[in-house]
Amino acid sequence: MGIWDGPIEISALTGGITNRNYLVKDGARRYVVRLGSDIPVHHISRSNELAASRAAHAAGLSPAVVHHRPGVLVLDYIDARPLSVKAIGQGEMLERVVQLVRQAHRTVGLHLRGPAGMFWSFHIAADYVATLRDSGSRHAHLLGGLLDKVQRLEQAAGPFDIVFCHNDLLASNFLDDGQRLWLIDWDYAGFNTPLFDLGGLASNNGFTAEQEATMLDVYHAGAGERGLKRRYEAMKCASLLRETLWSMVSEIHSTIDFDYAAYTADNLARFERAYDLFQTGDNQ
Repeated sequence: MGIWDGPIEISALTGGITNRNYLVKDGARRYVVRLGSDIPVHHISRSNELAASRAAHAAGLSPAVVHHRPGVLVLDYIDARPLSVKAIGQGEMLERVVQLVRQAHRTVGLHLRGPAGMFWSFHIAADYVATLRDSGSRHAHLLGGLLDKVQRLEQAAGPFDIVFCHNDLLASNFLDDGQRLWLIDWDYAGFNTPLFDLGGLASNNGFTAEQEATMLDVYHAGAGERGLKRRYEAMKCASLLRETLWSMVSEIHSTIDFDYAAYTADNLARFERAYDLFQTGDNQ
């Protein structure tokens, strides 16, 4: 690629389910190489990922972009460990994670250059439903009911604040180098409501009600506005539903070796539980 200085060593990194990741050693330096093309069916644009990665580095939150070309993104390697689902919600670490997310919301967008995308989960969910119908998905019998829930959740989740969001807050996208935390993998980044990121952070990592309350309190510095909890619950459901529909679409369209059927079943069950609790709030 014109950036290596002599022989290189390549080893695969685990974890990516929309791209393939490799650790490349070039003498004393190490890099992460991400291979992946645009995935229109998942609203992934690698030019958006590149712009977001650069902005996140400029904000001091992510490693530097070293090189890029179509389908290839080369980043500085960070000598750090990814957080686990168990660790991310514990005590001081939860507060550090939430503060990092808040910092990302406040700063990354300030460094963004060029066209900026909107990651509107309700539109994406509706588009997934249309894709699944067009593709003859085995889940076709569920789609009408899920689309009705998309529309109800969008009505319940407003009014909306809009910031530049990460939109994929898995534990493994937070790195701890022993001194500080980093936030990586900006595939899905775009302008969105911050409650989507918070709902995704909680649902992706199995937070308890107590951990969710701490998360919201830390993010809003104890000054959450009236109605916040209800809007948050709606966005948490929306995050789970988007992940469910994402997996249903991936069952058909992805070529990566991953058990999407099991992932669909798990996320659908979690969404249904969360939505039942959301409905319970309507009846209280």
